[in-house]
Amino acid sequence: MLAALIVSGLIGTTKTAIAQNLTLEGQTGGFITPTAYVVQSAKGQVFSRPSIGFHFVHAGDVIGDIYTASITEGFANRAEVGYTRSAHTNGDNPFFSPLWEFPGMNVFHGKGVVLPEDSFGTKWVPGVAAGFVVRTGDHFVTGAIDGKSYTNGDVYVSVTKTMVDVHVPLLLNIGWKATNASIYGIGGQATRFGGRLFGGIGFPLPGPWHTAIVPAAGFTQEPYHVKNLGLLVPGGGQIPMTLDYAVRITQRENPRFSFDAGIGQVAGQIGYTELPTPVGPAIVPVNLDARKVFGIGASYKF
Repeated sequence: MLAALIVSGLIGTTKTAIAQNLTLEGQTGGFITPTAYVVQSAKGQVFSRPSIGFHFVHAGDVIGDIYTASITEGFANRAEVGYTRSAHTNGDNPFFSPLWEFPGMNVFHGKGVVLPEDSFGTKWVPGVAAGFVVRTGDHFVTGAIDGKSYTNGDVYVSVTKTMVDVHVPLLLNIGWKATNASIYGIGGQATRFGGRLFGGIGFPLPGPWHTAIVPAAGFTQEPYHVKNLGLLVPGGGQIPMTLDYAVRITQRENPRFSFDAGIGQVAGQIGYTELPTPVGPAIVPVNLDARKVFGIGASYKF
């Protein structure tokens, strides 16, 4: 009976509710991973009303804090483009925070729907979308070491399916991207373009006051090595998979506003380096202190 009530409360509204929310970099999706949905346009309209988003991430005492402000425009429910300004405030670690002592970077993105969800009149067909991300003015880590500014980016494919005709409604998302950015550019420039997987799962449930509450988890594989980092960390360091666990609250019908809150696991100890001490050089661990990251975000569609 409870499962039936959950399904009846979300049929026809779940996909619309989830499709309006922006990621940390401005795409329609979860907290950090893009889905196969785009900002929706009204029936018969080519241009959507724009969606805006704001995110704050406390990335620890080494990396510092990250703020992003995004605007994204949709086209006929088949494509979207957008811009995000990613701003940064410094950490306070005297040895490693200088790798992030820069104000931020610019992020441009676009996405097109290759195959709409439920195509061919079949409710089990997932949505498929392809997109890109371009980040400019990235000075973090790699640029801090060699004094240069970098441009990096992603080219990705995302496959998404929202299922409400099951005992517990869920959203599944899996994707592949070719990227030369480490930790979305926050970790600097990767040594080469490489293929990485990302994905997530969410459970859209009805909440009070006509809301939908979506607990979710996501992952993104990171490039193995960061350019120039081997000059400080022998072997180039070991960047682990990025994980996030979040809860989204949005409106079930005619959604325009959503709020996200969650925690993430990014990078902790990535290797060892040699630092001077009063008694001579010492080998010390390089810990980025970002295995317990807190983030919040909000999106609004005009």
